[in-house]
Amino acid sequence: MARPRRIVLLRHGESEGNVDDSVYERVPDHALKLTETGRRQATEAGERLRAAFGDERVSIYVSPYRRTHQTLRLLDLDPSRTRVREEPRLREQDWGNWQDREDVRKQMAYRDAYGHFFYRFAQGESGADVYDRVDAFLESLWRSFQDPAHPPNVLLVTHGLTMRLFCMRWLHWNVAEFESLSNPGNGETRALLLGSDGRYHLDQPFERWCTPKPYGRTG
Repeated sequence: MARPRRIVLLRHGESEGNVDDSVYERVPDHALKLTETGRRQATEAGERLRAAFGDERVSIYVSPYRRTHQTLRLLDLDPSRTRVREEPRLREQDWGNWQDREDVRKQMAYRDAYGHFFYRFAQGESGADVYDRVDAFLESLWRSFQDPAHPPNVLLVTHGLTMRLFCMRWLHWNVAEFESLSNPGNGETRALLLGSDGRYHLDQPFERWCTPKPYGRTG
């Protein structure tokens, strides 16, 4: 099995929806574009990633949203060393179709009270739903490592919540641990690095906003 040495998760650059939540009433979530700030964040992320990958090959999976595809293009990675696949299972959490801003704000307050993992938006998904599709993707990813010629690097260009849920599944966090962590900022990365012990370790932690309080002992 050719396990990669590095699995990098990248959150897209700042999008129109990150600065104006009324845009969801006019534009589908998947069609939102990067802002000027978001384009700069993606360009800067590309500089860091090119330095990290060097001349090594990279297997890339990108969410089907416009903002993630724009982010990927602005990374300016060498196409001769990359294999790119669009992966719908890495899409953003679905909050519904045409979103009423006041209704979504109300539901976000409900979600904060109910729990981000279990609360399901009225016309969309819960965090648990996203976890399930991330889990299915992870199984596909793991099977790809059977190829002895698999690249030594994997890059996932995706969304903040999806990044946290991917790490939750990979590192076997419980729900309370997931709930205690914040999304990374736009254009930020987290990397799972293969250690000498044969296990993957997170290169830097997610910011913690509260102390996790699990219902029971796990792990």
